[in-house]
Amino acid sequence: LQIHRAVPGTVEVSLKVEPYNIHGGLVLSLTDTLGSLAVATKGHFMTGVSTDIGTSFVRPAGKVGDVLHAKAVLTGMGKQLAYTRVDFTNATGDLVAYGYHTKYIGRSSAHDANVKFTEDGETVIEGVDKE
Repeated sequence: LQIHRAVPGTVEVSLKVEPYNIHGGLVLSLTDTLGSLAVATKGHFMTGVSTDIGTSFVRPAGKVGDVLHAKAVLTGMGKQLAYTRVDFTNATGDLVAYGYHTKYIGRSSAHDANVKFTEDGETVIEGVDKE
């Protein structure tokens, strides 16, 4: 898995299709992981717990050696819940699957270790940078 871009609210990755990784369970696991990372890009120290998650498979992801791309977007976040969507596309940009992930963030939304980033995600503008 290679992360190409991570800015507040969005994470973009790619993954080479191998014989051992091309199955629906991987897509669901990536929906979980990338949805959590999309929440983390907003500066959350802890990303909460999953309350709802699912995937829909649109077409085959490709063959061994192809590259699968994924883009996770934080579609909404309140004081209690965060909502994400992850789109999976093939090398030509066709949608092959999509997932949704709802997380209960509750008290973690007010955690002392949370930070706020600039829009490009490069600089902490509120909170303490833990580098």
